[in-house]
Amino acid sequence: MAEKSSVFDMIGPVMIGPSSSHTAGVVRIARAAIRVLGGRPDKSVITFYNSFAKTYEGHGSDKAIIAGLMDYKTDDPRIKQALEIAEAEKMEYAFKSVGNASVYHPNTIKLNLQKGDKKVEIIGESKGGGLINIAEFDGFNADFSASLHTLILKADDVKGSIAYIANILSHDDCNIATMSVSRKGKNDLACLVIEMDSGIKEVTLAYIESLKWVKEVIYIPDIDL
Repeated sequence: MAEKSSVFDMIGPVMIGPSSSHTAGVVRIARAAIRVLGGRPDKSVITFYNSFAKTYEGHGSDKAIIAGLMDYKTDDPRIKQALEIAEAEKMEYAFKSVGNASVYHPNTIKLNLQKGDKKVEIIGESKGGGLINIAEFDGFNADFSASLHTLILKADDVKGSIAYIANILSHDDCNIATMSVSRKGKNDLACLVIEMDSGIKEVTLAYIESLKWVKEVIYIPDIDL
C-alpha cells in the first residue's frame, strides 16, 4: 500500500533550517534513538549514508544529529550551535560516511550509542517533511515513525505471545495503530514493535515487564510531546 501524506506533512514541522529532511528529520531520529537507549549517550558513532554522506556537513545534518542526541526539539535555536555546545560539554562522538549503500534509503543514518553498559544500534530514515522511519533496532526490523506512542518488546518467540500482548493493551484501552514482528529465527529472540494512539499505564508496563518470556521493554511516548 502506498504511503499517504496530509497537508500538514507537506508543510512540515516548526523547525530550524535549512530543510525538513536534513534538519528536522535528523533531530527526530536522534530524539527517538535516545529514548530507545534510555537517555543521552556517553559515546556515539554516527554514520551518514548515501545522499546524507555527501551533504551532512553543508546542510547542517551534523549539527542536527548532535542536537537531537542532546534532546533539543526541532525548533530549538541551539541547534545551530550544537557542535560547539557538545564540545563544551565534552560530549564524545564520531562521524562516519558511506556514500554508496544501495540497501539503504537515500537519507539514512546509523547510530551506535552507548550509555553506561547499555548499547543500541538504530538505523533511521529521514523521509521529508520532518517525517522519519526507525527502520532497524539492534538488527531487528522496527519500522516505526516515533509520531505515536511506541512499545518495543524483546522476547522469547513464544506461541501466542503476540495475541497475549495485544489483549493486555486492549484492556488498557490502547488502540493499536501498527504492529510489526521481527525475529532472529524460529523459536529465537523476537522483537515486537507496537504503535498506539494513546499511552500505556505504568501498571500495565510493569505487568508486561514481569512476564518471564519478555526480556526487555522500551516505551516511547510521542517524541514531539
